[in-house]
Amino acid sequence: MTSTVLLVEDEDDTRESLARSLDRSHVRCLAARSSAEALQLARGDDFIDVVVTDIVLSRDDDRGGLRLLADLRSLGVLAPVIVITAYADVEKVKTALNEGAAHLLEKPFRASELCDVIRRVQEPLAGVQHAVEQVLVRANLTDKEDEVARYLLEGLSGSEIAERSKNSPKTIRQHVTRIYEKCGVASRAEFFRLVYPR
Repeated sequence: MTSTVLLVEDEDDTRESLARSLDRSHVRCLAARSSAEALQLARGDDFIDVVVTDIVLSRDDDRGGLRLLADLRSLGVLAPVIVITAYADVEKVKTALNEGAAHLLEKPFRASELCDVIRRVQEPLAGVQHAVEQVLVRANLTDKEDEVARYLLEGLSGSEIAERSKNSPKTIRQHVTRIYEKCGVASRAEFFRLVYPR
């Protein structure tokens, strides 16, 4: 089945070149030069499998692509999002992840790299990994809490986590309590349901 990609890029040459490359790779491309055009295409009849958007969508708007992510979600477009950028500003990358971006691709890149990433973000495992990252980033965990949270999601017991992370079981219990508080859950079962809602 052919995938449909919504490509949002304000530079005409780049957009046209990427659209041609996607077409040659048997990926259907809906190309937009602005957020407004992208939203108009998203309201159409096409099911969008992947969104590819530049962060900077005009000289006057260096966060247009980031705002677009939230606007697309509000329209019900839940496709994985690949963010492309010429300069990986850490704050913008964090915002993109918080808004649900599945992958960041730095310019310059080859069209074949973009095609590879498009395939990867559509794999079921990528969706699961994205769900994990989304919850953990939004919870604003410390590095240690993030480590413990990942062990929880692997199904390790408190004592196993203590052994692996070289901490006391009491310290691990404290970390787990803070993780649950930050995620708004009361138990491991609720934590799993938050991360893996289906």
